[in-house]
Amino acid sequence: MDTDQNAAPSDGAAATPPRQSGHADGRRNTALGITLMAASMLIIPSSDAIAKYLSGAHSAVFLSWARYVAALGFLLPVVAIARLRAPEPLIAPGQLLPQIVRTAFLVSAMTSYFMAIKHVPLADALGAYFVAPIIATLLAAAILRERLDWRRLAAVVLGFIGALLVVRPGADTSSGTLIALASGALMACYLVMTRATAKASSPLSTLTLQLILGIAMLTPFVIFQWSMPDREAILLILLMGLVSAASNLMTISAFRLAQVSTLSPLVYLELVGATVLGFAMFGDFPAPATWAGIAVIVAAGLIVVAPRRLSGKAR
Repeated sequence: MDTDQNAAPSDGAAATPPRQSGHADGRRNTALGITLMAASMLIIPSSDAIAKYLSGAHSAVFLSWARYVAALGFLLPVVAIARLRAPEPLIAPGQLLPQIVRTAFLVSAMTSYFMAIKHVPLADALGAYFVAPIIATLLAAAILRERLDWRRLAAVVLGFIGALLVVRPGADTSSGTLIALASGALMACYLVMTRATAKASSPLSTLTLQLILGIAMLTPFVIFQWSMPDREAILLILLMGLVSAASNLMTISAFRLAQVSTLSPLVYLELVGATVLGFAMFGDFPAPATWAGIAVIVAAGLIVVAPRRLSGKAR
């Protein structure tokens, strides 16, 4: 749609409704994208908690592979039904290489994070991992030419401060913390690649291809780190796969609707989900600093979603 005001048609009144409709659609898409991203970030800590619980008996590579296999198992029936209704190619033309690169970033980030939480507390790993929104926002501005206004910068900075208040990382920097930092950097690259490729195919096709590629990438490594899960581990892996499939589908859908710099600060909501899960399952009541951090994270999210003031609205 042509948005050049200097090239308006002779009938100015007739041109106004489509422009207003387009702005309204954009606001609705952004709001839906924010809702999907927030929901995804709130449920994903349950998958991380399961991975940490199982990391004593299974390697990070095996857990990453098992989560992909379980998620694909839940997704295939949905894909089959969707293809019967509206067939579409799994890989859009010219998208194979970008999707391979995108999945490689995610597989590397997830496996690195599972390695980190095996050696350091989950909270410390999350604190290091949350460099991802900052890096993603800056990369999106540099690579995707997304506009970086003061609200998005403030949201990223506030979110990071809130994360530090919640996790309160110690002064010692362990190898696990460094691995978690690397995981956050890799996740930032994944977020930017997801935005760059999000509209090439449907979220369902994108996620299916992501899982297939992830399994293919991890299989050669898991052969040498295979460990047989018991009945409890199998059930937990299935649950982990279900949560993973749902959260990834929501994340991919969100990036079809909103910009990286808008959605990236909402990654900090994962801390809120982790806090609630810790209290519900283990009775860990958050300290005052944790509540302060959550309040800062919520403030960061409100900065992103608050409507801009339209200074020239009534002319």
